[in-house]
Amino acid sequence: MLCLGIESTAHTFGVGIVSEKGDVLSNIKSVYRPREGWGIKPSEAAEHHRKFSTEVLERSLSEAGVNIKDIDLIAFSQGPGLPPCLVVGRDFAVELEKKLKKPLVGVNHCIAHIEIGKLFTKCKDPVTVYVSGGNTQILAYVSGRYRVFGETQDIGLGNALDKFGRALGMKFPSGPEIEKLAKHGRYVELPYVVKGMDLSFSGIVTEAIKQVKEKGKKLEDVCFSFQETCFAMLTEVTERALAHTNKNEVLLTGGVGANERLQEMLKVMCEERGAKFYNCPKEFAGDNGAMIAWTGILAWKSNRFSITNARIDILPRWRTDEVDVKWKN
Repeated sequence: MLCLGIESTAHTFGVGIVSEKGDVLSNIKSVYRPREGWGIKPSEAAEHHRKFSTEVLERSLSEAGVNIKDIDLIAFSQGPGLPPCLVVGRDFAVELEKKLKKPLVGVNHCIAHIEIGKLFTKCKDPVTVYVSGGNTQILAYVSGRYRVFGETQDIGLGNALDKFGRALGMKFPSGPEIEKLAKHGRYVELPYVVKGMDLSFSGIVTEAIKQVKEKGKKLEDVCFSFQETCFAMLTEVTERALAHTNKNEVLLTGGVGANERLQEMLKVMCEERGAKFYNCPKEFAGDNGAMIAWTGILAWKSNRFSITNARIDILPRWRTDEVDVKWKN
């Protein structure tokens, strides 16, 4: 079985082709870049996706060395995400479904990040630290679903990094530049906001910008402190989730998971607790079509349920813990 997966939740339009054995035959993407000084504008991102969708599909088929008629299953990111972007991916998937007469599966984007991480790291039952632009969650599989043991109360960590960077003239995405500057910084006190098992980043962003623009602190020092504070918060909540669930694995996934300092802090925590740390490979940590394809295969094989045109709604607020993960049973 070959599954073609379509990712379109935010700035990335991706098409991946994956076999039922977990072999990734192709994973092509095109990324929308907002204008300087702007965040993602959903309508512009959607227009980008429409413009490049056919090209990305053709490149993915070419890299996989397969014909479109060889595809057995179509999967698409049904949510959560930006509605205009989700609509483009949904419409593209429906168009292919009508043309090929193949089953169509809607995939939860967040769960796809977990499953692709598990595929490549071979971990079995981890506490997952999922950190991206729009999402920040600490998750673990309990009683048939990926339960949320902690999450952001306002913005995702990736968005927090981008807002801070944008205010100080950095390009999008700002995370890599902040990470680079942080290597030469020293600590400046910033708010540490953990509320029970949940996190909040917006106040930290506001104070970090103020430290540079109003108090004259060195940018390198504030970048260092921003990372240390936010990553320590994540590590604290993850450690408590490990203790609560009695699991012995931690998986880091999502675009922010590429940050080496975050990886280091989680790894040290795991070593101190006797747990194993796993990090999703960089190519698959950010948004991509292969993760949608692989999760589509898992979902299809678990219940053979194909959605029909009458039921293909986008689900912009589809929570991770609303999905019955039948393939884990």
